[in-house]
Amino acid sequence: MEFKDIATVSGKPGLYKVLKPSRSGVILESLDEKKGKLVVGAAQRVSLLSEISIYTLTEEGASPLQDIMYKIEKEFQGDTGLEGADKEEYQAFMKHILPEFDEERVYASDVKKLINWYHILRDQCPEVLEEKAADETDSKEEEK
Repeated sequence: MEFKDIATVSGKPGLYKVLKPSRSGVILESLDEKKGKLVVGAAQRVSLLSEISIYTLTEEGASPLQDIMYKIEKEFQGDTGLEGADKEEYQAFMKHILPEFDEERVYASDVKKLINWYHILRDQCPEVLEEKAADETDSKEEEK
């Protein structure tokens, strides 16, 4: 599974695996123990994780969510220590992971959602978070 195969639905908690398109929308399966299926129509907003980014103060203006997830995995390896954290702790965490993030446009609730998604990915499909390390190793070997 890859980031392009995982989606979030506006107004619904959690993450979903994209199964296939249907006539009226997209068929999704929740990434939790229940593995419930859901058909999402055009009235609901579906965002693929590969298309989500976080606002930054850099020239690009945003950093891909995928890169941020890799940084979190590399540094924390599942233990973010943010259970029951307050707004300042979420902002400090984000500052640590992505120092150039835009504090005015990235809210503590966004960081909380990011952490929640990270834990879901870590529990349900950890291979998604490990792919980049394997890709970097492959590309370094090809350069030799």
